[in-house]
Amino acid sequence: MNKKELAVKLASQTGLTQVKSMEVLNALFDANEGIIGGELVGGGKVSIPGFGTFITKTRASRVGTNPSTQAKIEIPERKFPSFRPGKTLKELISG
Repeated sequence: MNKKELAVKLASQTGLTQVKSMEVLNALFDANEGIIGGELVGGGKVSIPGFGTFITKTRASRVGTNPSTQAKIEIPERKFPSFRPGKTLKELISG
């Protein structure tokens, strides 16, 4: 399902127009200006009971190997977004 299809389903279930549904989706999920993205950039988390939790994780710095020269290189620490599914969603998917 893509974003447009999601907006159409949201519109049909809520009675909103498709334009308003797209605005809601953008307000939530836009990486630059959305609510979820903004919370994760600030180091927070967004928890939706029964569905899951969006969190920011940090991968520690480590030593890696350049595959072409076999030289050891330092890979810096980095942050990345992560999603942890909730119990209800896991049970629903697993059957």
